[in-house]
Amino acid sequence: MKREVIAALLVVGLLVGCGVGSAYARARRGWADYRTARNTVPGARRAAFGLIRAVTTKVGVIALLLVGAVAYAAGSGDDRAGPAPGPSATPTATHGARAGR
Repeated sequence: MKREVIAALLVVGLLVGCGVGSAYARARRGWADYRTARNTVPGARRAAFGLIRAVTTKVGVIALLLVGAVAYAAGSGDDRAGPAPGPSATPTATHGARAGR
């Protein structure tokens, strides 16, 4: 074979090799990232459920306190009300002054 043909085949081989090598490196990096993400999902899921549980508990406690406050306010007004004051039997100062005129 001639030198030009061998040089062309070498250049083509280098270009194909670089393309295949970079694709292989990307695939390995993607697989490593996938394994890392797959291993961190259970911990992240546990943390998310823990946060949801904490928020739900706080909302439940606040709702119970509000319901209790409303029930207390609605029920305690009638129990403490005494009789309304009646009219006074003693004349006031203005009535006494007018009566003497």
